[in-house]
Amino acid sequence: MSKSVILVGVGGQGTILASKLLTTGLMEAGYDVKMSEIHGMSQRGGSVSSQVRYGEKVESPVIETGGADMLVSFEKMEALRWLKYLKPEGKAVVNDYQINSMPILNGKAEYPSGVLEEISSKVETTVIDAAKHAEELGNSKVMNIILLGTIIKAMGLEQIDWNKIVKENVKPQFVDVNLKAIDLGMNLV
Repeated sequence: MSKSVILVGVGGQGTILASKLLTTGLMEAGYDVKMSEIHGMSQRGGSVSSQVRYGEKVESPVIETGGADMLVSFEKMEALRWLKYLKPEGKAVVNDYQINSMPILNGKAEYPSGVLEEISSKVETTVIDAAKHAEELGNSKVMNIILLGTIIKAMGLEQIDWNKIVKENVKPQFVDVNLKAIDLGMNLV
């Protein structure tokens, strides 16, 4: 039986890096892993998603509607957009972080209120402030790795050597802060 995780965010948040680290760790642990990613207009602040499926044997990287065990959203509106892909008994981790789209910035639309409440009313949800935690670690760019830590813990993947994965895939000057970020994320769920 396979497990499925969807990671969603906005371009520049590190969604793809987090999914690649997750995929690398899962492969090194001996799982059959399939990953699919959609960049869209990511360089212009558009939606980014990654679907990761793993298990003994995985046929397809695509997660069907209602098929994901876990949804991890780097931006709260993205969680709402992708919520239909989560199983009814699935878990959502939502970063309480808002990135205004161009229509909002231009005054042609408003960011919806009550996003977190709506998500929490539909599925088991953990809301975290990864930006605040990243700042406390001294590097605002590790929000994605904090969120990766939540996946590791929630999906029961602590036995994988994440220190090795980070050391092999992150620039040496950022290894320590990324290791702290994973540990912090694991303690938030």
